[in-house]
Amino acid sequence: MFQRIGPAAIKKDLTNTIALCEALGNPQDQLTCIHIAGTNGKGSVANMLSAVMTASGRKTGLYTSPHLIDFRGRIRVDGVPCSEVFVVDFVDTWKDQIKSIQPSFFEITVAMAFAYFREKQCDICIIETGLGGRLDSTNIIQPVISVITNIGWDHMALLGDTLPQIAGEKAGIIKSGIPVVIGEYQSDVEQVFRQKAASEDTSLFYARELVSIDVVSQDPGQLKIAYTSWLDEQVHELSSSLWGKFQHANINTVLATLKLLQHEWPVSDDALSQGIAHVHLLTGFRGRMEVLGTSPLLVVDCAHNKDGIAALMEAVEPDTFEQVHVVFGAVQDKDVTPLLPLLPRHASYFLCRPDIPRGMQVDQLAQAFQHAELSAVICGSVDNAVQQAITDVGTAGLILICGSIFVAAEALPLLDKKKTYEE
Repeated sequence: MFQRIGPAAIKKDLTNTIALCEALGNPQDQLTCIHIAGTNGKGSVANMLSAVMTASGRKTGLYTSPHLIDFRGRIRVDGVPCSEVFVVDFVDTWKDQIKSIQPSFFEITVAMAFAYFREKQCDICIIETGLGGRLDSTNIIQPVISVITNIGWDHMALLGDTLPQIAGEKAGIIKSGIPVVIGEYQSDVEQVFRQKAASEDTSLFYARELVSIDVVSQDPGQLKIAYTSWLDEQVHELSSSLWGKFQHANINTVLATLKLLQHEWPVSDDALSQGIAHVHLLTGFRGRMEVLGTSPLLVVDCAHNKDGIAALMEAVEPDTFEQVHVVFGAVQDKDVTPLLPLLPRHASYFLCRPDIPRGMQVDQLAQAFQHAELSAVICGSVDNAVQQAITDVGTAGLILICGSIFVAAEALPLLDKKKTYEE
């Protein structure tokens, strides 16, 4: 599994996915899908679109990766994870084909999701790419619209070491005659998208050209924006518990996508408002600027690359707190060096190793922090780091938990248990 062992698990073509889905009767061809790629924000966009479609009364499938707490969280219908029985039965039913085709963990999971959404007769399915786009296992679908949130520096060993190269991989989800929404305008990669759209004879739209939004207010755990509805041309406000720099762009991307779909998949202003306001409730989305306490302010975020860390720091404004504690861990194949200058200088750091084979050794992480002149304590496990940060910080302080999706995944159950105990 890429989630556990890294790039060695990647299968660099779609052959296995195609073969496995053919054995299943090509369930993806019986689904209506929205396909989403991007470096940052694609999970937020996917969950918001899913929440809005569910609030509109449509049975909505949602495929995302990786999971944070439970594998079944990758495959959801109206926010409810697929059952354990379905997962076990799927593997048992198709084990001979799996042994013969030898698909990767991700390829099996993608096929499983398509089969589940077909079984549940979903009206619409929101499909998030796992990595890249061109060779991603999800890229065998023919969606009604494609969405690319943005391009940033991540997974360079697999996707390329320049932004245009990375953009070229993401642009692989652009297909003939299927419109594409680009969430963020970036001059470095604009031509990559335009050339790909032209070669596929399809229409390309930048979100900001379709819908403009204004930030009304932003506080930890709540973002309010104003937009002009395409239904009544009136200004409406949306409130979201998803907050931070990228969420402005992500909400704009969601609105632009829905505007393009309005004729075939109309959404009322009320359903839009309810969906954006209740993403966590409607989809089970977690670990993105998630506030789990206010005294001290405790934020868990999956930020693990330069853009994600920068957005997190901008949102929480750590310089405004006298005490800042950061629980930080990473994976072995991640170069943390570009991230460290973005972290607050006056913070105390509690270093940990996520409990997966590719987790970065804490001693190695500590050396990087020492070189960056950041004060760090080696804690070993995520549990120990979280407990020590909570013990040491004052009620008016700030605790950030970030650095890896896998650190967030371990921290959330620990904090949920602690919160339940205190209540």
